[in-house]
Amino acid sequence: MFGRAPKKSDNTKYYEILGVSKSASQDDLKKAYRKAAIKNHPDKGGDPEKFKELAQAYEVLSDPDKREIYDQYGEDALKEGMGGGGGGHDPFDIFQSFFGGNPFGGAGSSRGRRQRRGEDVVHPLKVSLEDLYNGTSKKLSLSRNAICSKCKGKGSKSGASIKCSGCQGSGIKVSIRHLGPSMIQQMQHACNECKGTGETINDKDRCQQCKGEKVVQEKKVLEVIVEKGMQNGQKITFPGEADEAPDTVTGDIVFVLQQKEHPKFKRKGDDLFVEHTLYLTEALCGFQFILTHLDGRQLLIKSEPGEVIKPDQYKGINDEGMPMYQRSFMKGKLYIHFAVEFPDSLSPEQCKTLEAVLPPRSSVQLTDMELDECEETTLHDVNIEEEMRRKQAQAQEAYDEDEDMPGGGAQRVQCAQQ
Repeated sequence: MFGRAPKKSDNTKYYEILGVSKSASQDDLKKAYRKAAIKNHPDKGGDPEKFKELAQAYEVLSDPDKREIYDQYGEDALKEGMGGGGGGHDPFDIFQSFFGGNPFGGAGSSRGRRQRRGEDVVHPLKVSLEDLYNGTSKKLSLSRNAICSKCKGKGSKSGASIKCSGCQGSGIKVSIRHLGPSMIQQMQHACNECKGTGETINDKDRCQQCKGEKVVQEKKVLEVIVEKGMQNGQKITFPGEADEAPDTVTGDIVFVLQQKEHPKFKRKGDDLFVEHTLYLTEALCGFQFILTHLDGRQLLIKSEPGEVIKPDQYKGINDEGMPMYQRSFMKGKLYIHFAVEFPDSLSPEQCKTLEAVLPPRSSVQLTDMELDECEETTLHDVNIEEEMRRKQAQAQEAYDEDEDMPGGGAQRVQCAQQ
C-alpha cells in the first residue's frame, strides 16, 4: 500500500501535541482532543496553528491503520504514503464531525455566507389578574409578510434579476447636503429604486402574484397560551413566525404580558394582597365576611373568639395566593390588610357604657389648680399633606417676592454676615 518501508523517524510528536502517552486508548485520545480543541479554537481566541496541529494529530491517531504506521515509521511515512499531503483534511471539518457542529456559534470559522436574521415582532398582550391566576388561551389574528409561493421569493418568473442602475448594486445611495460655506453633510440611505436590495426586475418578468415584491401578505392565527402564575412583563415567544424575507432567517413573534389593574387584589410575586375595612365594633367584638377569590370560590374570613383587630394590621392565609409558574400545585399567601373605621362621635351615655367594659383611661388626672393655670386650646381637623403643600407654596411665593425687590439679595448677604 505504501511501497517500500521508509526509515524510522520521530513517532512521539502527535502524542505530545495531544498530551497523552503512546499507550493511550481511543477514549483517552477523544477526551484529550476535545479538551485541547475547545481551548485552542480560533473562535475563542486560540492559536490557529495549534488548533491545526491538534486536528492533524487526532486524525492520525484516531485511525488504527494510520496510528500503526505512525508508531512504526513516524510522520514521514504517512506523508510519503499519502502523496506528501498528510491527509489534507480541514481541521474545522474534523472538529465539526467530532462535536456535531461548531459549539461557538460560528459556521465553520466564519466560512460561507451567514444569513441575515430578520427582526423580532413584539406585541403587548393585556391580561387580567384572573387570567394569570387561572390560566387562559387567546387566539390572535396577525398579518405578516410571507415568501411568495409562486416565484419562491425570486420576484420574477424566470428567477433572474439585474443590478440596480441607481445604486450600482450596492443598495445604498449617498446624498450631499450643503450646510454653509465650505461645509457639507454626507448621508447614506437605502436606494429608493430597488428598496435597498441592489437589484431590480424587468417589468415583463415580474411575478404576477407578488408584483416583484418577493413577499405577499398573509393572515396568521396564533393561539397564545397564558399559563397559571405567569408574571406581568413575561414573554411568550413564537419562533420563526415574524415577517419572512428572501435570504433571511425569520425572526420571532414575541408577546409581552401586561397585567391590567385589579379593583380588589394586588399582586406581589406569588402573594396576593387585599384591603378590608372593619367597623370598630367588628374589630373589637369579632367579624366574618365572604371574599370572592379570583377563581370564583367563596372564602369565609372570620376572626377568632375574643380576638381584637388593630388598625393597619395584616393577617395571612396560606396557599391562597398566586399559583407558582410551572408549579401551579403550589401557591403563595393571601394577605388581608385591615383598616378600622371609627365612629365620628359618641354620646355621653355611649361613653359611659364603653368605659364600663373597656380598660380604664391611662391619662393623668389633673387637679383644679393645675387646670386653672392652663390655657384652653381647640382641636380642629386637618389634612396634613394639604397643609404642608400650602405652606411650601407660601414660602416659595415669599422667596420670589424677595428676589424681585431692589437689592433684596444684597441685603440678605449683609444680614448673614452680621
